[in-house]
Amino acid sequence: MLTNDQLDKWDRENFFHPSTHLAQHARGESPNRIVTGGSGVYIEDRDGNRLLDAFAGLYCVNVGYGRSEIADAIAAQAKELAYYHAYVGHGTEASITLARMIVERAPKNMSKVYFGLGGSDANETNIKLVWYYNNILGRPEKKKIISRWRGYHGSGLMTGSLTGLELFHKKFDLPLSQVIHTEAPYYYRRPDMAMSEAQFSAHCAAELEALIEREGADTIAAFIGEPVLGTGGIVPPPAGYWEAIQKVLRKHDILLIADEVVTAFGRLGSMFGSHHYGLEADIITIAKGLTSAYAPLSGSIVSDKVWKVLERGTDENGPIGHGWTYSAHPICAAAGVANLELIDKLDLVTNAGKVGGYFRKAMAEAVGDHAHVGEVRGEGMLCAIEFVEERDNRRFFDPSKKIGPQIAAALLKQGVIGRAMPQGDILGFAPPLCLSDKEADAIVAATVKAVSAVVG
Repeated sequence: MLTNDQLDKWDRENFFHPSTHLAQHARGESPNRIVTGGSGVYIEDRDGNRLLDAFAGLYCVNVGYGRSEIADAIAAQAKELAYYHAYVGHGTEASITLARMIVERAPKNMSKVYFGLGGSDANETNIKLVWYYNNILGRPEKKKIISRWRGYHGSGLMTGSLTGLELFHKKFDLPLSQVIHTEAPYYYRRPDMAMSEAQFSAHCAAELEALIEREGADTIAAFIGEPVLGTGGIVPPPAGYWEAIQKVLRKHDILLIADEVVTAFGRLGSMFGSHHYGLEADIITIAKGLTSAYAPLSGSIVSDKVWKVLERGTDENGPIGHGWTYSAHPICAAAGVANLELIDKLDLVTNAGKVGGYFRKAMAEAVGDHAHVGEVRGEGMLCAIEFVEERDNRRFFDPSKKIGPQIAAALLKQGVIGRAMPQGDILGFAPPLCLSDKEADAIVAATVKAVSAVVG
């Protein structure tokens, strides 16, 4: 215990944790979990607790913990060549192979992959490419980016601006002026309860059209959206949403960036969310599931349409002035190759659809009729429960009661990790794609107990 106590002390004295109440943590008023291992859908901490991780880290450990195939690939690459840069045409077998594997799996109109390290830097890359694209086309005023309230696209300056959640703007002087937001496709929170899904989708498209008219289509470069809202509440789009939105974007010559950091590589039971919902994106953002978080890696997949303009730009202006030191890092790329091979070998995309459907159905049957459950929703291996004070008239709890965090804490006491989502009392689940029916049942049983403990 002396070592454990020392680690705790060092942690609170030296470690700046992301998304943390810094003062409480430094004072020792909040829990400090030091994770030491993991296998399958479980993690273990230094105190011997074995927890079912029903959020796959941060939606990212898709193949599950303890996969020796990926660890061995990382070790082999590190021994052979730990690093070389990707500037001015340099590559490695791992980075070239992974780029090929991604393009083979992506929608047919995709052309090339630019590699980064995380979803935030990938979306920063995307915005720079969009601006470059319009400059090459002689449209210097066409630069604004439309995002959606409750969307999540990162924590940088531009990406934090794209993110439509108050926590990521408050006291950071965000959003920046180039970013504007439109309505979230959040059917449960629709303004008129009488609206059908199709009517609400038409409403969202009309709101987007009105925003474009106010701002001027000649000033708007791109629209960015997650196929399914993730951190904003795990919210699948209502029927007809993406069809209606894409129609508006095509009309006004506005590029579509599909942020698939969460949804790519099987999370929805399809290889890409773009396949799942019929998106014809110009740029696709990938990260988490690309390596199942065994190493940090992201990507910006650009379409043939965008690539041709980028080529033209370098013919006119010389080499493109964008790069990261660790772009296409060979160790990370080797992890990506092994990860995608494992996803195929274990047929995890099919399992995500099959077991994910079983999981959501079981959750809905277990808690869907509870007096304080407004909705159980999800898609593929994603599920969320939204809690309300009064179900019939959709009256939400006072945020100060922190019902969502309380239920997540009660769930943890049952040995299961769920996530209290921001801006609402929402409990989210995004288990590893290798989840079994039996493990899904364990999550559901623990959730029933947690809900009962907090709201009866």
